[in-house]
Amino acid sequence: MELPDATAVLSIPPDATPTAGDPGSVSATVTGTNGELRIYLNATPQQGDESQSNWPDFRLAHLTGENAASADRVSYRSGMPFRGGLGSCVEDTYVTRVGAHRYREIACLVAGSRGSSVVVAAAPAASWDLYRPVLEQAVNAYVSE
Repeated sequence: MELPDATAVLSIPPDATPTAGDPGSVSATVTGTNGELRIYLNATPQQGDESQSNWPDFRLAHLTGENAASADRVSYRSGMPFRGGLGSCVEDTYVTRVGAHRYREIACLVAGSRGSSVVVAAAPAASWDLYRPVLEQAVNAYVSE
């Protein structure tokens, strides 16, 4: 799935369904037979003051400013090679304000030659170990133009 501004391409698993998201972004989900969320993937152009150096703090602040009651960093890596660029990635957990749902995600800010973008791969925290290989594959296949 290519971002509308053509700065990145998000790879999704065959069982994922594109879903509506924020303007300028692309999103896809994998859901169970009863509609429960299993996997969420998203790519969004850089929209604010996020940078390679402030990425972990920026991401956690973004989560708590948007819809998370709490967010905690699990790990962080900078200088990660991506197809077409370099990125900074944070793995974190967060709990939603509504419903107190717990999620775990990998979120990366990737700088390419035509701009920076964010890729997010998330799943319910309780099923993280099950879906982690697919989520990591989606992040590893992310292409920044």
